[in-house]
Amino acid sequence: MRILINGILGHMGREVEKLALAGYRGAALALGVDIGADGSSDTVYPSFDAVSAPSQIDCIVDFSHHSAVCDMLDFATKNSIPTVVATTGHTEEEKACIIRASEKIPVFYSGNMSLGIALLIELAKITALAMPEAEIEIIESHHNRKLDAPSGTALMIADAIHDVRPSSYNNVGRGGHGKRTPDEIGIHSVRMGNIVGIHEVIVGTANQTITLKHEAHDRALFAEGALAAAAFIVGREAALYDMSSLVDNTSHTEN
Repeated sequence: MRILINGILGHMGREVEKLALAGYRGAALALGVDIGADGSSDTVYPSFDAVSAPSQIDCIVDFSHHSAVCDMLDFATKNSIPTVVATTGHTEEEKACIIRASEKIPVFYSGNMSLGIALLIELAKITALAMPEAEIEIIESHHNRKLDAPSGTALMIADAIHDVRPSSYNNVGRGGHGKRTPDEIGIHSVRMGNIVGIHEVIVGTANQTITLKHEAHDRALFAEGALAAAAFIVGREAALYDMSSLVDNTSHTEN
C-alpha cells in the first residue's frame, strides 16, 4: 500500500512517515506534500499541483491543516485515490467538501484516530442512555500548540451523546450567570505544556458519578490509527467511513 502523506514535514506527518518506512500495516511511502517544502526534493512536493505520478499512490493520509482539505480532495477525486482525513477543526464548507468527495471515493474521516477513543465514545453513549437523568460534562486537555478548541474528539463524544439524547445541546466554555440546564453538555478545554491528549466524560447524579477517561501517551498512536484506517479503506467502495466502521469491521472479522 503506497501512501502519500499530506503534511509530511509536520510532527504527525513525520510519525506516519516513520511507520510507513517500517512497513506498518503493509504501508510504503510513495511521496509527501507539504506547504513548507522548498521544491528541491523528488519525493516531497509543495502542493498537489506538483505531483506528477498519481498512479503510484494507493491512499492519501492527511495530517496537514484543515484549510487544505478541499484542494487535497479535489486531487484525490480526480485520480480516484482513497483518502484518510486525520485533521480537525474543519469549517462547515470544508466538511461539505469531505462529504462530496465520499460520494466518489472512499474517505475515512475522524476527529481522532485512536481505537481507545472509539471505545470511550461507545461507553459514553451507553452510560448516557442508561442514566437519562444524569448531567454530563466533557473535559479535554491538549498541548499549548493545538489550534482548535474544543477538540474534534470532544465534539465527536458530544455528537455521540446527542444520538441517544436528542434534546441535549453543547455549552462550550461555560461562563456568565445562570443555572445549568438539564439538557446541556458542558465542554471545557485545557491547553498547556506538551499534553498529548486527555479526554474525560463525567456523568453524574446527586448520588453517584461515573468518570470515563482516555489518555494518549504518545502521538504515534494516532499515526498507527491513520495507517490502520488507510489499510481498511483501500479497495472499498466510495463512502464516508469513520472509527466506528473500523471497530465494527475488526469485531466482525474476529468473530
